[in-house]
Amino acid sequence: MLLPCGQLPRPPLPTWQHGGVTAATHSSLFPQVPESADAVLDGLDPEQREVALALHGPVCVLAGAGTGKTRAITHRIAYGVRAGILQPTSVLAVTFTNRAAGEMRGRLRQLGAAGVQARTFHSAALRQLQYFWPKAVGGELPRLVERKVQLVAEAAARCRIRLDRNELRDVTSEIEWAKVTQTVPADYPAVVAKSQRDAPRDTAEISQIYAMYEQLKRDRSVIDFEDVLLLTVAILQDRHDIADHVRRQYQHFVVDEYQDVSPLQQRLLDLWLGDRDNLCVVGDASQTIYSFTGATPEHLLNFRARHPNATVVKLVRDYRSTPQVVHLANGLLGQARGRAAEHRLELVSQREKGPEPAYTEYGDEPAEAEGTARRIRDLIAAGVPAGEIAVLYRVNSQSEVYEQALSDAGVPYQLRGAERFFERAEVREAGVALRGAARAGGNDSLLDDAEGLPSQVRAVLSTKGWTTEPPAGSGAMRDRWESLAALVRLAEDFEQAKPGATLSDLVAELDERAAAQHAPAVQGVTLASLHSAKGLEWDAVFLVGLTEGMMPITYARTDEQIEEERRLLYVGVTRARFHLSLSWSLSRSPGSRGGRRPSRFLNGLRPGSAALGGRGTVGGGGGVERPAVTKRRRRGLALCRVCGKTLTDAGEMKLMRCEDCPSDMDEALYERLRDWRADRAKEIGQPAYCVFTDKTLMAIAEAVPGSEGELAGISGVGVRKMDRFGEAVLAICAGEDRVEELGGDDGEA
Repeated sequence: MLLPCGQLPRPPLPTWQHGGVTAATHSSLFPQVPESADAVLDGLDPEQREVALALHGPVCVLAGAGTGKTRAITHRIAYGVRAGILQPTSVLAVTFTNRAAGEMRGRLRQLGAAGVQARTFHSAALRQLQYFWPKAVGGELPRLVERKVQLVAEAAARCRIRLDRNELRDVTSEIEWAKVTQTVPADYPAVVAKSQRDAPRDTAEISQIYAMYEQLKRDRSVIDFEDVLLLTVAILQDRHDIADHVRRQYQHFVVDEYQDVSPLQQRLLDLWLGDRDNLCVVGDASQTIYSFTGATPEHLLNFRARHPNATVVKLVRDYRSTPQVVHLANGLLGQARGRAAEHRLELVSQREKGPEPAYTEYGDEPAEAEGTARRIRDLIAAGVPAGEIAVLYRVNSQSEVYEQALSDAGVPYQLRGAERFFERAEVREAGVALRGAARAGGNDSLLDDAEGLPSQVRAVLSTKGWTTEPPAGSGAMRDRWESLAALVRLAEDFEQAKPGATLSDLVAELDERAAAQHAPAVQGVTLASLHSAKGLEWDAVFLVGLTEGMMPITYARTDEQIEEERRLLYVGVTRARFHLSLSWSLSRSPGSRGGRRPSRFLNGLRPGSAALGGRGTVGGGGGVERPAVTKRRRRGLALCRVCGKTLTDAGEMKLMRCEDCPSDMDEALYERLRDWRADRAKEIGQPAYCVFTDKTLMAIAEAVPGSEGELAGISGVGVRKMDRFGEAVLAICAGEDRVEELGGDDGEA
């Protein structure tokens, strides 16, 4: 066979016994289609092979994180098709995201099993509804409303209930939860009370809005995504001829992520099945983290009770993470309580040993962010790609301090599942309000009784939704409050660093911070919430902010809610392949009283701690037995080189002078440095701040260093940047014209 130029022949695929099983993530993009049905089984481990061969009757696959569950079920389907046992068009595989369904279809094609339907619950139901609607109801299917928010807003207005944008999002989410749990408007208040769910508003009001929303949809002959499932269920229940048609079409069903099935989705699945039992479900109760959307692990946990003759296979060989990471994950679940915990899986790593998980205690949040950024920079310098590193936190409002720290460290980053902090709608609105109040000065009545900068900011932001106490529960209202609270805390820190600062000074500071972070999206370190990290993995993972009140989150009150928080941390731990870091800070800001405590979930796991109930630290060769790495930031006094005042602001410390003190900066040099930085950033394909921040360029233009030692002494010029950019910067400072030759040709960020 002819191969493309420069491509070496591929060695034969080794068998499982010879190490042929690899993480699916690292499989070839263009694998050869197996030559036969038996070849489909090559490379599967014994348990995965057992799944692939279990083609009849109910099958329950309990698959831990990183154990190759998608590999197992796609090879199961492909083997059945290639062996002639399953007809491709008779198989329906369902999952929960379009990404997962697309990945499944792609793998099936690579295995020679094209023609199998792999869809989300909604897309499979919509396809059936569109086909059968003319026969079951007559006419065309009503128009599908893709965004129900506008209709919910109109329903609220008709009920004379005012909702701001974030309340509107929360009420809309609550209506979605009610529908997937098959709760009608009249029953909503009682169901919420029984489930101890935190409703975003008075339950009677939500019930009223919900009923009006349903009435508006009927009046306008439109349906929403939840109706797609409800109407499909109704047709299959009422029209036995249509149900029989569907059951003749689909003989075999596979459900991925079964722990996330809602009661409505389970009802639809039961109707698809009828009285048959050719069903394969795959899931892990320990990864149930979406109960707020209606997901429940009860269907997975009850599967064997409903199907006593089911084949049950456990996948516990973890191909993703090192033994050290797996040991910690097992220890975390070992302290879990509740029904899901009774069915936890003990993972067994199949990888070589790696570094121990690192536990780091910091004095305050900025120190934690800066320490994390330094460690990330060291990993990148050691060869770990930035795209294979993630910083995971509990709520999106935690991102800002890490965005800033990574920017200061010159590390490119990207946010997943959230807008950049300064691009969030509530932050932009707050900026406009603060800017307006700053311009009005004493003429703004809002500020009449506000003394001091933080008080003024609280007064202004109170018009945008900030309150002294956070709103109950989670959702958009809580997210909005957290963002505004972050601005309030920033104002407090700003006044502490610059006594006497005005509202205009704060607005200028916000503008500078925003400008440094409005760079084009680049391939870099991922910043993400733990929820949005589900289904992903990285070589290195930093779990940050692990304090009581954040993990578990403060509004998790019931035992069930606390256990879901533990499972959320477990999901975070199991995202790491090799490097894992867990950190917390004792206080929010420098100089504050350190009264915080590490998360209770780390008791008995982090070195020097005991588990609840008096049990000692988990043993067994894991990385949690070594002494804790406790780092407290101890800074020497930084004095202004002009007036001698102690400096506390990071930007002032970089300049070594107060912001208000006279600057002796060489303006022409500063502009030349900015022009060089822009060219260099474009050349390496990174934002300008990844070369040097504005403050660092200002410090260089003020100091005008004439030697490597002088340049290296400037804050923001580390060893790596000195090696990469030092010669060019010194040439610019010396007024030389050969800067283009000194730009560097490494092509790296």
